[in-house]
Parts: sequence; structure tokens; C-alpha cells
Amino acid sequence: MGLTKGGALSLKSLNHISHLCNCLERTVDFYQNVLGFIPIKRPESFNFNGAWLFNYGFGIHLLQREEHNCPPEKREINPNGSHISFQCESLAVVEKKLKEMEICYMRRRVKEWGIYVDQLFFHDPDGFMIKICNFENLPMIPLPVGEQAMVTSFMQAGQLPPKL
Repeated sequence: MGLTKGGALSLKSLNHISHLCNCLERTVDFYQNVLGFIPIKRPESFNFNGAWLFNYGFGIHLLQREEHNCPPEKREINPNGSHISFQCESLAVVEKKLKEMEICYMRRRVKEWGIYVDQLFFHDPDGFMIKICNFENLPMIPLPVGEQAMVTSFMQAGQLPPKL
């Protein structure tokens, strides 16, 4: 897939993510009481069950699956899977709270440029992965223009670029 003429779209920010859930009440409770999202009014014209939540500058729109089932799903925690990531002030405080709430999680530490980034991974009630980290420790360094073009050409060919 190539870039269209005129460059990238002119975007301002993330507005919301949408998430299908098996048991709306249980998932709202999780996002509200574990992650701190606040329920907000959703348009009354929608003819399907769901809930809107907001915090941290963006929303989460929860949509009830038509065939729902409320028993919790148990899945293996895979840090390389799809996830939503949040930064926190203190990973130790978050980890203590997860233990208190008896939420199963995985801890991982990565090192880049001599800087450590700590991460905690866990699932919401529907098996969607959540990551809490301290990525603000890691500087955002843009790739030089030549390397950007090389990475883009590999991605367009469906390949991973060589380690830069």
C-alpha cells in the first residue's frame, strides 16, 4: 500500500477505540474500576447495546456482542499481541494494585540505549490485552530521512527491515 499524493492525513489526536465485549456490565466495571475510565453519555439513537467511557484524553466505546457470554475468558498473556498501552507514574503502585485486585499479569523489562523500560501486561474481561509501562523514559528519536524511506520500502514489500 503506497502513500497517497499530498502526504499523510491531517489528524489531531486519538478520539476513541471501539471494543466488542462479551459482557457489557463486567467490561464497563473493569474499565471504570481498574483503569479509571468514566462513563459518559452516548447517543440515544443507537439501536444496539453499548457504553462510552472517557479518560486520559480519549474514549473507549464498548459494544455488546450479539451472542454474549459472561464467564471470564482465560488466555495466555503474550506481550507481542495486540494491546492498548498506558503510561503510569509508578509501576510499583500499579503492580501492587493489580495484586490486590487479584488480576493476573506478566512483568517484562526491555533495555534500549542503556535505558530500562518496565512493562506490565494483563487482560480485560474479554481477553483484550492491556499494557502499563514507563515508556516516557525512552526518548522518541525520529529516523533519519534515508532510513525512513528504507523502512517504508520494506514495509510496503511486507518484510521487516534489517536492524538499523
